[in-house]
Amino acid sequence: MPLIAPSLLAANFLKLKEECDMLNESEADYFHLDVMDGVFVPNISFGLPVIEQIRTTTKKICDVHLMIVQPERYAEAFKKAGADILTVHIEACTHLHRNLQQIKSLGMQAGVSLNPHTPVDSLKDVLQDIDMVLIMSVNPGFGGQSFILQTLQRIRQLRKMIDEQGLNTRIEIDGGVTLENAASIVRAGADVLVAGSTVFKSADPKATIRQLKHIA
Repeated sequence: MPLIAPSLLAANFLKLKEECDMLNESEADYFHLDVMDGVFVPNISFGLPVIEQIRTTTKKICDVHLMIVQPERYAEAFKKAGADILTVHIEACTHLHRNLQQIKSLGMQAGVSLNPHTPVDSLKDVLQDIDMVLIMSVNPGFGGQSFILQTLQRIRQLRKMIDEQGLNTRIEIDGGVTLENAASIVRAGADVLVAGSTVFKSADPKATIRQLKHIA
């Protein structure tokens, strides 16, 4: 049974409290929070003040995905804002191992994200230090994109690496997750499904979350 992480990027920000209440009442496991800086990705989303407010509404895990340059400058601030998991992009980290040590020293779980073009085996030497790998199944920056099919093979490759090392590292998939492809994503080896438009644009978001949760 996968963990479900609805992405607040697709929420109605005029009704953010209501959207958070809905997630609290649903079978969602994480609140997925996408932070974009307009530099690492060609879009700007939200930052610390919004996450601080979201944190006050929930006891569920706040899964913060940093699509920003120099994430080490802000790790402590995101911890204070309420992040439980802090995910950085390997492409933005010159010293990834140091970034992971920093995140863990602050008491958060450490995640690493890979863009679609980044080889999965680039993580082989630091995999034991990672709590969760986020594989981008679209090009990062915008919601509502279609799932890149090659991601399924990337999931299988990463699952094999994790299993061969006897690790408990979770695999999270972000981008284009739908009710139609979720089962194949889970069968490939994913543990966590990020879903934005699929959840927040549905007629019954809680029912959609329930369907995703029990998809396999």
